[in-house]
Amino acid sequence: QVQVEESGGGLVQAGGSLRLSCLASPGVTFSTYGMAWYRRPPGEKRELATMVASITKDLETDYASSVQGRFTLYRDNANKKVYLQMNSLKPEDTAMYYCKATVPGVRGLYGDLDYYGPGTQVVVSA
Repeated sequence: QVQVEESGGGLVQAGGSLRLSCLASPGVTFSTYGMAWYRRPPGEKRELATMVASITKDLETDYASSVQGRFTLYRDNANKKVYLQMNSLKPEDTAMYYCKATVPGVRGLYGDLDYYGPGTQVVVSA
């Protein structure tokens, strides 16, 4: 079982920056996890959250086109965290942001396991 906890959300003016943090614990093999951020705009169901950014164990990153060039995802394996640096924020970035940890499965036994945190709210005012 992996516990995922997000932090760093808040209220910011358009053009500002925030850095979201995600801790996966106990994360004994954290360096093998795939990590990702999703977001759910106000009024949308959680299951409709869309991927914002992801990072593999090999440090390969992928970003949604809407945040490309503004958001940067990086990981700190020693502290079992990933960080989402969000710059040039826009009102349309307002959402609940969720972190997902994907724990690799074991071939022949079970597949990859996904764990989500409760989310952190980001509000960008115009």
